[in-house]
Amino acid sequence: MLHKYKLALIIGLTSLSALALLLIALFYARRTKQENGGSNTYTDAEAGEAVVQAEGLIKFHGGENLTVQEILDAPGEVIGKSTYGTLYRANLVNSNSLALLRFLRPTCTMSTEDVMPIVEVLGSVRHPNLVPLTAFYAGPRGEKLMVHPFFGLGNLSQFIRDSNGEARKWPTICRISIGIARGIHHLQTSLNKPIVHGNLKSKNILLDSNYQPYVSDFGLHLLLNPTAGQEMVQVLSSRGYKPPELIKMKDACEESDIYSLGVIFLELLTGKEAINENADQDQDFYLPSALRSAILDDRAVQLYHPDILIGLSNDERVVTEDGILRYFQLAMACCSPSRNVRPSIKQILEKLEEIVK
Repeated sequence: MLHKYKLALIIGLTSLSALALLLIALFYARRTKQENGGSNTYTDAEAGEAVVQAEGLIKFHGGENLTVQEILDAPGEVIGKSTYGTLYRANLVNSNSLALLRFLRPTCTMSTEDVMPIVEVLGSVRHPNLVPLTAFYAGPRGEKLMVHPFFGLGNLSQFIRDSNGEARKWPTICRISIGIARGIHHLQTSLNKPIVHGNLKSKNILLDSNYQPYVSDFGLHLLLNPTAGQEMVQVLSSRGYKPPELIKMKDACEESDIYSLGVIFLELLTGKEAINENADQDQDFYLPSALRSAILDDRAVQLYHPDILIGLSNDERVVTEDGILRYFQLAMACCSPSRNVRPSIKQILEKLEEIVK
């Protein structure tokens, strides 16, 4: 059942004191950036300057025409909840468009002064395979709201589980995998300081009508306080995406994102979930471990979804099976228990592009 909400019931208009705090944070963030000469800051060549509105709304590229009233009054349907916030699909009346609105609970985030420099960074990042931040609202009681574009095909987890067959096509698997890798590659290599995603999973990969992937929620953990960040790690573990070495969110790094990326690749290849909640005591709960056991037990048929090969000619089947094997090897390398032997995102992208040649 759909539940319609008015976000204005949750978030009130900001006060002058909140605005002053917001402007002070931005002033010091920009002054620090100038003093450092950009040597230890995130930058993105495609980014434009943020626009600060008198109502406490910061707008980035793509959100120039948004207003506080339009965002807070937008009829919204709850499509996701977490320990730190709620995700809405909202109808922006003035622009006659849909948007994703993420409400962050005040008790789960850092202060407005602390998050504003991070928000400026996240709002500056632009890449064809990343979900952009188009606006950010900081309310008078510490509430915070992130605005993103809406993608009609939903998330990758739903697509894998509910698809009409497109998810079992080898070209689609490769296209989605390469797109995700390119997005992560941008976060890790194209900025002066890498952005660690911190919560990479198939539910945080959005798809458009052409099955192009967009990585969402990157760097969101940077806005959370230590308690909420630790809860995010626990959820990541319970969903099967947490690497063995990740104990605290502050220790998240590029290699931990690589592990999670490998799990997503295995989901795409097998059509299975990252964790088997119905596994027997003698079965492996986590997908990478289950597939390692399948290799040892010579159960190769479990390494990929059988529908991938349906309808292929003999020649196509040989080529596809070779690609599947190399893709599987790459995914398992990403899921290595030792972070030091996982491939870099550059190596992953190069390998994927070789596979599809």
